[in-house]
Amino acid sequence: MDKTTRGIRNNNPGNIDYNPRNDWAGQIGLELKVGNSTPRFARFDTAENGIRALGKLIRTYQNKHGLKTVEQIIGRWAPNNENNTKAYADAVAKSLSVTPCANIDVNRIAMLRPLVEAIIRHENGYNPYKNGEIDEGVRRALA
Repeated sequence: MDKTTRGIRNNNPGNIDYNPRNDWAGQIGLELKVGNSTPRFARFDTAENGIRALGKLIRTYQNKHGLKTVEQIIGRWAPNNENNTKAYADAVAKSLSVTPCANIDVNRIAMLRPLVEAIIRHENGYNPYKNGEIDEGVRRALA
């Protein structure tokens, strides 16, 4: 059995839930069933498109829903009913060198890129991507 995390295996390092109404670039459907797991997450054709979707969704949280802090963004990304949201937000904020309640601007590459990387690490336990893959996914998210 493949020991790769679901997020990496699905080219969806943010573990974005599959929703057929979302027409993400490169989304190829619901993840495949592996072992006893229940398919839940979207699959993407490339890591760059999965990273793009992660970045686009974060930008939507800020630009459409008014979420300005790491605490607010992670609170929506990883709700308490599924995660230790406080610990997640604290870890992400620490990696960004900000407090969880500090306002951040995810429309700037200088903030979006490290935020995307922090989410990838938290969701998967590590970041297997080369800088170029992340750069391209974040570039697409900002386009």
